This record gives sequence, structure tokens and C-alpha cells, in this order.
Amino acid sequence: MKFGGRGKAEHQSGPIELPERSDVVVLIPPRGARIPARVLESGDHTLLVAITVPTPPLSASQLEGLVVEFQAPSGRVHLEGAAVIEDPTDPDVLRIDSPRSIDVVQEREYVRIKSVRTALVFGGPNLIQIDSYTVDISGGGFLLAGAEALQIGDEVQFQIELNPGELPVCGSGKVMRIDLHGHRGIAFESIKDLDQRRLIRFIFECQRAELRMGLEVERHGD
Repeated sequence: MKFGGRGKAEHQSGPIELPERSDVVVLIPPRGARIPARVLESGDHTLLVAITVPTPPLSASQLEGLVVEFQAPSGRVHLEGAAVIEDPTDPDVLRIDSPRSIDVVQEREYVRIKSVRTALVFGGPNLIQIDSYTVDISGGGFLLAGAEALQIGDEVQFQIELNPGELPVCGSGKVMRIDLHGHRGIAFESIKDLDQRRLIRFIFECQRAELRMGLEVERHGD
């Protein structure tokens, strides 16, 4: 068995997305409840996953129709494959050979995460400069702190630093709301495709890190 951990697999229609090692996934048998699991290994043609909650051993019929669900940048991906119990003495570990994508569920709304990132904004009728930070970020906009001078409907130019040493994400937007704390909700009006992809990837990586951290806390009982 060869494991590469590249997160891609080849099949008849080209490369497909696969979860990576340590990613949290959900196993969906034809009958019964959804089962949380974690990826132990991810290779070109095989996934090894471990069930993370007490679960009776899956039957042959459950293994035959098993679906693996995970979150990817393109949406919520469902995979099928030849699922078997890797070791009869440890029925919680499953091997899925020749995984193939059966569908990708596109989310209607962008995922929003809490994230404090340095933001430089020029906005309002006089294009005042605001040096502040984001409260949360999504693929369609962000919530900005320290921008009391901006009013609903104001146009803004923005630069958001995702990671130190990287070019900021830049674009234009409009103030759409003001929350109870005075934060300004800004919706993107213009942003380069590359910058939006970088932003969505950043959000996806933050989500994956949170899932891994939660899994570690649950495993260690901290």
C-alpha cells in the first residue's frame, strides 16, 4: 500500500479532492447514524480512517454503501469506494480503496470565521484612512472594528493581511450594516479572483486547524 498524503486521487475523469491526513470526516452508512472519523493516511488510491466514537462494527452491507463526507474548498465532498475493515481485531479502522467523488455540495453562503487580522481601509466621502482589524471574515466580506466614521452605504477600499510576509488581500466593498458593538459589516464589491481564492483557502485552513484542535482535546480529555 502506498500513502503519499497529497490530497488528490486519479480516476476516469481526472484528479479528485481527498481529505488529508488528520482531517476530520464523517462516515455515512446506508442505514444508521452518521459516524465521526479521522483520516490516518491519505494516498493516491486509498484512505485509512479511524472511527472516533464508540460504534458497533459495521456490517458488510454498511461497508458496501459507505459514503465519506468531508469539507473541501470547493464545498462538501461525498466519496464512495471499496470499504473494508483494515484489521479484524480493530474494527474502528477502515480502508477505503479507489475512492471516487459522487457529488460536491456547494454552500449557498460563504463560511464566516472569527479572525482578527490587520486591516487598512480607506472609506467614506473623504476617503479617510482607518488602521484597524477584522472581527470576522468570510469569502464575501468582513466585519471591521474601529470604523465609527463609516456609515451604511459608504464605499471602501481595503487591504487585509492574512499572514505575515504575504501580500495583503485587496479590493473594494460597501458598508452594509452596523452591529450592536459598532462594528461595520463590509460586503465585497470588487476583489481579484486570486485574492478571493487565497481568502477562501485561509478560511478553510483555519476551520481545519480548529477541527484538529477539537479532536486532540477530545482524545486527551483536556
